[in-house]
Amino acid sequence: MDSNYINQVPMPACVVDTDGLVTEANALIKNVFVYEDISGSKFFALTGFKRAELINANEEELVIERNDRVFRIRTNEKPSLEDDIVVFFDEATARYKYRTKLEADRAVIVYINIDNYDEFMASASDDFKRLVPQQVDSMVHKWAGKFEAPVVSTGEDSYVMYTTSGKLDEMIEENFSILDDVRSIEAQIDFPASISLGIGISTVSLSETSELAEAALELALGRGGDQAVVKTDEGTHYYGGTMQTVEKGNRGKSRVIAHAMRTLIKDADKVLIMGHKFPDMDAFGSAIGACSICRFLEKEAYIVMDKHSEALDVLYDQAESTGDYEIIKPEKALSLVTRKTVLIIVDTNRPSLVESDELVKACRHRIIIDHHRLTDDSYHNSSVAYIESYASSASELMAELMQHIAQKRFINKFEAEMLLAGIMVDSNNFSGRTGVRTFEAAAWLKRAGADTVEVKRFFQIRGEDLKTKAVAISNAEITENGVAYAVNEGHGGNSQIINAQIADELLMIKGVKATFVLGQNDRGQTIVSARSIGDINVQTIMEKMGGGGHFSSAACQVERSMEEVDTELRRLVREYLEKLEKTDLFDDDSKIDAINRRDTLI
Repeated sequence: MDSNYINQVPMPACVVDTDGLVTEANALIKNVFVYEDISGSKFFALTGFKRAELINANEEELVIERNDRVFRIRTNEKPSLEDDIVVFFDEATARYKYRTKLEADRAVIVYINIDNYDEFMASASDDFKRLVPQQVDSMVHKWAGKFEAPVVSTGEDSYVMYTTSGKLDEMIEENFSILDDVRSIEAQIDFPASISLGIGISTVSLSETSELAEAALELALGRGGDQAVVKTDEGTHYYGGTMQTVEKGNRGKSRVIAHAMRTLIKDADKVLIMGHKFPDMDAFGSAIGACSICRFLEKEAYIVMDKHSEALDVLYDQAESTGDYEIIKPEKALSLVTRKTVLIIVDTNRPSLVESDELVKACRHRIIIDHHRLTDDSYHNSSVAYIESYASSASELMAELMQHIAQKRFINKFEAEMLLAGIMVDSNNFSGRTGVRTFEAAAWLKRAGADTVEVKRFFQIRGEDLKTKAVAISNAEITENGVAYAVNEGHGGNSQIINAQIADELLMIKGVKATFVLGQNDRGQTIVSARSIGDINVQTIMEKMGGGGHFSSAACQVERSMEEVDTELRRLVREYLEKLEKTDLFDDDSKIDAINRRDTLI
């Protein structure tokens, strides 16, 4: 390369050889780097780029910031791996500052909702009915004023705020402090005050921004409230969520859902009922309950199931032996679909978890009954959706709906026991995520003929499984911050249940705040069962690993080795705890007391 060429270029430029060394540079290079002569330096060490990135610099934007200036990197005609590369630093400071300003000024809409407003007004004293909403109103306006954002009250329990992307970044940086402020309000009721924020930002239009904000608020409320959800054109981000979901005392919604469900089923030619892949007792129990409703309404019903685990063998065989339930494969179900077919989805609300997403797409009318928190990929626009994260189980919700379908009790003994088993397995025998309505549903099932001794038989395990549990518990590692890790060395169809039982039993150890148990199912997947006593939101950790669940009970299944999963899990838990410490949640006794009111928080 002729050095005169480099010196004549009217912008900073240099030549990089195949070893990544700078062989020549002109005098203007000092505008980029602090040195006047970078000859002999390692270019990729100076810039942080890789050779492959440099080769594609003309096709893909490559930018470097130095000395408060921004340079767009370009090269000579696309070089090969064997050629020296001529690198040009085209200053674009003004352009990027303008672009940054445009992005920072992009409109953002924030929908704010006071959580559980009706339940609060029903349970608070007259003084606090007036005082708490006033305090929330004052806090919301003060917080919005800090970011120079106008906020408008749109109802007794709702607001809309308008801000910019730049201000939103500041809100995210402080982790939406308004959530902690509202939670600190003394309400003298069985659950703390809290709010939810749905935030939308789009490059498409203001209308799209509003729609994203509405969808974000729906997600925040569906995940239990007390959190901020930000939806952009690219994806969804979650912040907060430090409280468990509050049980709702008002049964109005379940009556409305039951009426809508009854109407849809009555108008259907047939009903297909489907849970998640490899269903557990809750999914199968709630599916059996849906069959009972269809039988009462004199509609043809089919349970769609491909495969089931060993833990469900007894229940599956007993259901088949009655001859009252027709269980079919997804392929056959697809052949039965017509324009009038109704699909009932139980114990899940995500396409990646259902037995057949093709069946969901084929059915025009669908009903979702689930107790898991909503995620970004949850089904939307269903004909009827009864998704309540406060509930212990889908079986609990199904039992409630059955009581509103008709005045007479149409459920038989086996169906009552199946639903009770579903409630018991997901509530860990009524010790977790259990509210007043859980016990009311169980009492109704008991009156319907459920035999608790017979239900207990459903949970029996093999002797070798008991030994596996004992080994896992005795070898568990408990960290100084109260997190227990254990490995279930057993393999088989019921490893998921054994995992969950190990996680539940480890919580009984004094000082343990959360437990994570790894195992492997009969499909070779690594499974993780996560439990918490309320201080740690295990659901958000499991979501990052592709799973989900509830604040204090969650799980995931991944196609990776246990060693890889263990490494990632410990990293995520460590990051979560570091973030939690910054909020001083462990140090604030009043917050812990509020969170741990387990008689009313689910």
